[in-house]
Amino acid sequence: MAKTFDEINEKIKDGKVVVLTAEEFKDLVEEKGVAQAAKEVDVVTTGTFSPMCSSGAFINFGHSDPPIRMNRIWLNDVPAYGGLAAVDTYIGATELSETQGFEYGGAHVIQDLIDGKKIKLRAESYGTDCYPRKEITTYITLDDLNQAYLFNPRNAYQNYNAATNSSDRILYTYMGTLLPQYGNVTYCTSGELSPLLNDPELRTIGIGTRIFIGGAQGYVAWEGTQFVRNKEVIRDGVIQYSGATLAVIGDMKQMSSRFIRAASYEKYGTTLFVGVGIPIPVLDEDMAKFLAVRNRDIYTQVVDYSVPSRSRPVLRKVSYEELRSGMIELNGKKVPTAPLSSLRKAREIAQVLKEMILKGEFLLQEPIQKLPEDRRFNPLKEREVK
Repeated sequence: MAKTFDEINEKIKDGKVVVLTAEEFKDLVEEKGVAQAAKEVDVVTTGTFSPMCSSGAFINFGHSDPPIRMNRIWLNDVPAYGGLAAVDTYIGATELSETQGFEYGGAHVIQDLIDGKKIKLRAESYGTDCYPRKEITTYITLDDLNQAYLFNPRNAYQNYNAATNSSDRILYTYMGTLLPQYGNVTYCTSGELSPLLNDPELRTIGIGTRIFIGGAQGYVAWEGTQFVRNKEVIRDGVIQYSGATLAVIGDMKQMSSRFIRAASYEKYGTTLFVGVGIPIPVLDEDMAKFLAVRNRDIYTQVVDYSVPSRSRPVLRKVSYEELRSGMIELNGKKVPTAPLSSLRKAREIAQVLKEMILKGEFLLQEPIQKLPEDRRFNPLKEREVK
């Protein structure tokens, strides 16, 4: 019999809910079958902890005396956006420090704020009758701020290319360091623990879904940027899903750097590792079938990043089981593989979320709107500028 969000939430409130992590649920399905697992389990928790460059924070500083309309803003020498109201800003994770370059960026400002550290705020203004002050330099902490919340335009990619390099030189990329002559392959999801690979048709995840983000409770705010829905049949019963992304929001004041970490990639720049967990209700047997997916049936494609083109060549399809083995075959030779995301952290997130639900501290939220079916991925068209 099908379950509803409301029925599952009543079980959570009554302390009768049955919750398993995604890995535990898959083992149960292999032991007892889909129908029995769907009957026994109410919620499955997923998790991912990966570099998510399209992340950042909205901040409100409050007004100084005399007040200033900040139009140029730096946080620890990292430029923040000055095109909002007088003391609002947005700082992006990949914005680089003007004094430390690749070693420090917006991601580090966000982590330092979450860790309670003092951040140097410097701002300039052209001055107005209502905001006469023209400059300010001071220190702020997260507690001083009126609001500070992550709003990440593109997180939790459903699936992503694995990367390699056929050229004769080392490449420094957002997929990490790629060694020459197919010297390695990097990849970036938690595979069978990943949220959007456990609900590939997005039946239960949509706008308004309550999520775990950075240790806090947040929400899916909208479709992520570059959102599309791609499906490709690999073989009977095995479909490669990719393209779905989420825009997410969460209160930085409730977060922990245990689940939000800044990072610098050599000769590339900075990024933010974001911990995201999504509880998926086992509404029926169809949902249980999706949740039973294993790494051996989740595929991505190995792409040659040495080709300086938007459409890089695909060298082969590969399962996450192969990638996780530490070695795949590529052009007739064995090539080592390495993840950019942390499986250990993904497991920790799924476990923490499970415990929050079992304690009645985390209720499920049914989406208030489905994510779209019909998005296209448009390239940037270059037109002659006169």
